[in-house]
Amino acid sequence: MDASELQPITDFLRQLPPFDTLSANTLESCCRALTIGYYSKASTYVPLDESHPQLYIVRSGAFEVHGDDGDLIDRLGDGDFFGFPSLLSGEKISNKIQILEDGLVYHLDPDTFNRLRSESREFDRFFNRAFAKRLRHQSRFKAKELGSTSRVSSLMSKQPLTLDINANVTQAACLMRDSRVSSLLIIDNHKLAGILTDRDLRNRVLALGHDGQLPVHQAMTSHPITLSSSALVFEAMLLMSQHNIHHLPIVDNELPVGVVSSTDILRGQSSQPLLLIGEIERQNSLDSLIAVSKQIPLLLQNLISADARAEEIGRVLTSVTDALTRRLILLNQQILGQAPMPFCWLAFGSQGRQDQVACSDQDNGLLLAHDMDEQAKGYFDALTKAVCAGLDSCGYIYCPGDIMAQNPQWQMTLKQWQNKFRHWVDSPEPKALMHASIFFDMRCVYGPQSLFDSLQSQVLASTKDNDIFLAGMAGNSLQVSPPLGFFKKFVLERDGQEVKGIDLKHKGSVLINDIARVYALSAGIKEVNTAKRIRLLMEQNIINRKDALNLADAHEFIAHIRLSNQGYQFTHNQVLSNYLMPQNLSSLVRHQLRDAFKVVHDAQAGMKLKFTRSF
Repeated sequence: MDASELQPITDFLRQLPPFDTLSANTLESCCRALTIGYYSKASTYVPLDESHPQLYIVRSGAFEVHGDDGDLIDRLGDGDFFGFPSLLSGEKISNKIQILEDGLVYHLDPDTFNRLRSESREFDRFFNRAFAKRLRHQSRFKAKELGSTSRVSSLMSKQPLTLDINANVTQAACLMRDSRVSSLLIIDNHKLAGILTDRDLRNRVLALGHDGQLPVHQAMTSHPITLSSSALVFEAMLLMSQHNIHHLPIVDNELPVGVVSSTDILRGQSSQPLLLIGEIERQNSLDSLIAVSKQIPLLLQNLISADARAEEIGRVLTSVTDALTRRLILLNQQILGQAPMPFCWLAFGSQGRQDQVACSDQDNGLLLAHDMDEQAKGYFDALTKAVCAGLDSCGYIYCPGDIMAQNPQWQMTLKQWQNKFRHWVDSPEPKALMHASIFFDMRCVYGPQSLFDSLQSQVLASTKDNDIFLAGMAGNSLQVSPPLGFFKKFVLERDGQEVKGIDLKHKGSVLINDIARVYALSAGIKEVNTAKRIRLLMEQNIINRKDALNLADAHEFIAHIRLSNQGYQFTHNQVLSNYLMPQNLSSLVRHQLRDAFKVVHDAQAGMKLKFTRSF
């Protein structure tokens, strides 16, 4: 390899940890030892020679590391490595490397790799830490102490029993008897139309005097509640408890792939989050709810210790908040009486997105079926003040901006809410855009879903392809940048003389939430959870696969570091905050955090180009 070929390789490795710690002579000899491989996406997987392990250095392209069971372990791009676990452990290669995009990869032979380890402590430490991280990642979902880290796919029946919608109940009963099952999925043109259970046969057929010729579609439960196979067991348990059902169809891509029953759940481990929610639902006073809510910080620490994904931790903690909110509403209705009209309790912000962590405050509002008279105003004034005060007592502090249901400004009918959103969309001045970043991430926590759907449908119709509003939203979110300065150094927040550190929330997670929100509103996507928004944007080809995967990984990584930092603060009796001191991180994690912020920076640039270039 001559000097002209060597120079670009040297330039690349010189800025790549841990090669940036090597002397100039050592780096040059290392570069001369490299071989180069090109891997085409058409080949599907990188061919790995078990008899000749190597360090693979990704120069370009995108790859995924899968375990021998097919589980995703890691995603790799420019500057990432694979192959080092076998070099360090001496064990046979067990992982598979899937090629997502055509890529150029440098190969480093084991002799050179081991020589560099022996000559450089930093080099050796880097790959040992990377190996430890890979092992933690592989075992992340093998922790069995918390049901929240188990997937529905681990419990469900893999081949659900199905029956065509044109069959009758005698055929259904015979099939259930012969197969010794208590439920059938009813199919219409390969798609799920309903579910038929023993209880349906008892209550809708025998008890009403029908004979066996009754069409099955008249006895089944139509449009049943469903979950995807990737959902948490915890979520399945929660849905079954809330709706008093014993069978939950599992649907992927609109096709039924399984069923989870209450018996399946009982075979699995009991879930600490579900037990806590069960405790909440059994309480009959505010004082007892306050006492139960004191377990929430411990639940958070257990989830962090189990190395659960940040996305899952957010969903679990938000489910607890939802349960507390509903219980406070019901307890106060026992005192105040039945509400004078149907209403929805709306959750905005982090609770709306289902990504709550520590330090969450309240963001909520009230959606009313129709105008209030004086009696109704008195009722909802008392109810909302009691519920907001209860949440505050349980650790969810009052919103500093007074965006709460107890504020009459945020108690509105469907028409009033629609007009409010229409005003924000049609007149995107700074205050309207500030509200949009909070109110457009909304969910119904209590009340008729149909009332909420009427609001959300109108809102999305007004934002989809609305160039002026979307440009304003994008421009507003671009006023804040990731905390990277020149030479990829972190920009730290300062308060007078005090250095607070890296603001992982406002300079990281919030920016990704903003990006996902703008794209989702532009496409009329109903989902408000950021991770799910990104997945849908990728599936609908609104964001290309590579950028979406990078953004999803950056979102998860920054949130995970934020949670881990709060876990450290909690165990050391420090005030919980969103600030991180970079000197507390290893060189590997600092490198990964810089990469995550670079992904956010690039995504902001893409958003600016798409939504603001005409303005």
